[in-house]
Parts: sequence; structure tokens; C-alpha cells
Amino acid sequence: MADENNIEQTPAVEAPEAAGIAAAPQEEAREGRGRGRGRRDDRGERGGRGRRDDRRGRGGNEEEGGEELIEKLVHINRVSKTVKGGKRFGFAALVVVGDGKGRVGFGHGKAREVPEAITKATASAKKKMVRVPLKEGRTLHHDGKGRFGAGKVNVRSAPAGTGIIAGGPMRAVFESLGVADVVTKSVGTSNPYNMIRATFDALVSQTSPRSVAQRRGKKVADLLGRGGASEVEAEAEAAAIVE
Repeated sequence: MADENNIEQTPAVEAPEAAGIAAAPQEEAREGRGRGRGRRDDRGERGGRGRRDDRRGRGGNEEEGGEELIEKLVHINRVSKTVKGGKRFGFAALVVVGDGKGRVGFGHGKAREVPEAITKATASAKKKMVRVPLKEGRTLHHDGKGRFGAGKVNVRSAPAGTGIIAGGPMRAVFESLGVADVVTKSVGTSNPYNMIRATFDALVSQTSPRSVAQRRGKKVADLLGRGGASEVEAEAEAAAIVE
């Protein structure tokens, strides 16, 4: 009987220890798997989405810290395409962008929605900006003519206080460019796309006395003195030229 009792009691005493020994590796394995997941998640956040977010943040800061641009929406055109289920609408936007200090550009974009079309047009305009020399930072150096297709424009420099005498798309160009005094006239088509391109054709042909003197190997005062001004006045005017 004593032997039978010992045999019966032995499993009862050893079972909890055996169960504990068996459970310990399982808990360690579970903890190990849990730690592994945590490490992979941490590495994934630091190496994946975290780095992309950092790059986006730096890009946004550079755009915010850059120069401020003047954006003018000139024209929006809506077109429709008839399909089996009805009509499908699309939008085209024409935008002029400038820094107000002698740089300006235009672009157009197409999309199904108006905001997306404007965004595309603005991005295109920023890529195609050109620099135009300005006299005293307020007007053009000389008169000019531009043409594109059936659009013809005439631009003339004006004294201080004249203001921007221009209408429609041309006014948006000069406001973005930073011109304060100018007289313009558009002849022919009223298509905003052709008017904008003709205006840029006239602006690209603008030259400054400094660039002409450099090209001809002369001094700015020599060129300005040919108009009847004295040498002192020519030198003073040449020193006051700001491009």
C-alpha cells in the first residue's frame, strides 16, 4: 500500500514542475516573437514611413522658405465630351506666375477638376519663368512689339505715375512681373492664349543699356551721352540704372 501511495503521489508532485518547465519555454518563445514584431515595427517606422515623412517635411520647408510668387488665374475653359453614359467634363486653366521683381512665366494645365487644373498650370508656369530687364524697377526700357498667330501687342514705357494701362491677360502679366508704369495695346484676336504669348514675345525682346554696352564693348555712359546729354548727366544716369 505504501508503494502504491508513493506511486500515486509522485505524479501529483512532479506535474506542476513539469508543467512549469514546459510553460517557460512557451512564454519565452511568445515573448521572443512579440519582441521580434516590435523590433520589426520599430525598424519599419524608422526606415520606411518615417524617412519619407522627413523628406516631405524638408521639401515643404524649402518651398515655404523660398521666394514668394504672385499667381494670377487668367482663364478657365470648360470642355465636354459626350460618351455612352452622358457627358464627361474637363477643365483647362491658364495661369501667370511672377516674383514681382522682373521674372514672369505662364503655363496651362488640363484636368477633370478645376483645382487640379490650376495646380498643373502653376507648376508649368514656374518651370518656364523668364527674366525681363526693368528700368528703375518700375517700367520697360524701351517700346516693343510682339506677335503670335493673329495676336499683336504693342508695349511702351511710361513715366512714373502712369500706372498699368492694359486689359485682360496682359494686365496679369505686368502685375506679376512687377511693372508699375506701362502703356499697352492689343490688336487682333482676343484669345487669352495668343495674347499672353504675344506679350511674352514683346517682353523677351527687351534689352537694357547695360547689356547693349557689354555686347558692343562700350560704357553705358557713352551710349546714354549720344542723346544730347552731357557727360556728367550720362554717367549719373548710367549709375542709376537698375536692372
